[in-house]
Amino acid sequence: MSTHNRRTATLPVNAEDSLRELARDGLFTFVLACVVFGPITGLQLSPGFDFVANWQRPFWLATVVTLGRLFFLGILRTPWGKQRMQKAANANSHATLVDSGKGLRRWLLIAGLAAVVAFALPVVFAQNSYVMKSLILALIYVLLGLGLNIVVGLAGLLDLGFVAFYAVGAYFLALGAQHLGLGFWSALVLSPILAAAVGGLLGFPVLRTHGDYLAIVTLGFGEIIRLVLTNWLEFTGGPNGLSVPAPTFFGLEFTRIAKQGGTPFHEFMGWEYNSNTKFLFLYAVLLLVVSLMILWVYRLRTMPMGRAWEALREDEIACRSLGINPVTVKLSAFMMGAMTGGLAGVFFASYQGFVNPTSFTFFESALILAIVVLGGLGSIVGVIAAAFILTLLPELLRDFADYRILAFGLMMVLMMVWRPRGLMRSRRPSFNIPEASL
Repeated sequence: MSTHNRRTATLPVNAEDSLRELARDGLFTFVLACVVFGPITGLQLSPGFDFVANWQRPFWLATVVTLGRLFFLGILRTPWGKQRMQKAANANSHATLVDSGKGLRRWLLIAGLAAVVAFALPVVFAQNSYVMKSLILALIYVLLGLGLNIVVGLAGLLDLGFVAFYAVGAYFLALGAQHLGLGFWSALVLSPILAAAVGGLLGFPVLRTHGDYLAIVTLGFGEIIRLVLTNWLEFTGGPNGLSVPAPTFFGLEFTRIAKQGGTPFHEFMGWEYNSNTKFLFLYAVLLLVVSLMILWVYRLRTMPMGRAWEALREDEIACRSLGINPVTVKLSAFMMGAMTGGLAGVFFASYQGFVNPTSFTFFESALILAIVVLGGLGSIVGVIAAAFILTLLPELLRDFADYRILAFGLMMVLMMVWRPRGLMRSRRPSFNIPEASL
């Protein structure tokens, strides 16, 4: 008996076909991985500006990717894997879930635990400036994610230039302090208004476009703002940037020695000087603003404005037939998101103490959009979780800085495969209408 006959006698036909399919898939994955990793990791630049080939690294990376692909495909072919895939398909068949109200106690418990952790962190890490800075940055991205979630998640408008409003808020504080004598609290009130006005000026002429055209226009607007900040040397400082004064609290400064004519906070309180007092103050104010923004966005979803956003996202033609002006509704969402971006810019400028155009590149817009998509379009809890993951995880992987972007890309791919609706799908509140009494 030949080798082929012996193999067909021991293996069922469908099993043999399955092995052939796995072999073809593994070969294709290996070749594709070599093509992708080869130019990136296989060619190194020597001190003499010559390329040195090192093909061992892309070979091993391609091998790891291929084995991982075969491992997952093997799991998916088992009865357990097929059952899990069926459950995932059924769960992802609906973009929005209806909240029946039965899980209210669970969410209240989670919110209570989150509040306890949020208040305990500054107490535990009061002397660790690195941890406090990381937490402040994570909260800033939570605020940015909530703002873009209004535009992309609720209204369904693909905005690739959201970082422009972020820059407007940051530069308003820097320029206002330099030319108008404005401080942190003044900018905190006025920058959302300015950012909303800029969003309205941009949104009114361009929101008549749809889909990819809107994305291209907003991307161009974000790049225009960055180029203006870079090239207007006399006003914005150009690439050199501008310094931002430290925030104060009722005239009390968070420095060892008063620099703005006030009194140091630690002297007024009778405490020893702590260099992290500024960051503790920013964390407390930012936590309060983020909490209020969460409540505001949650309330917006149940208000007529929020319902109009979601209705327009689902079917614009039906909204037009009901008398809803799509341009007005889109403009309200665009201005609301821009307002939140300007608010986050003020905190970023105060946190960093310095602003320049390199902080407001397209990569920032892509990162904020990734937070919204990975968290779940329209989901508040998902956006918060994704913001903390995408800002704190790179800090934990700082020792693997060369592979952070690769890990970010792999996580995006896995999320799109396993959780295409995001970490937490949007839940629409339900209403119980009492029966009319006879």
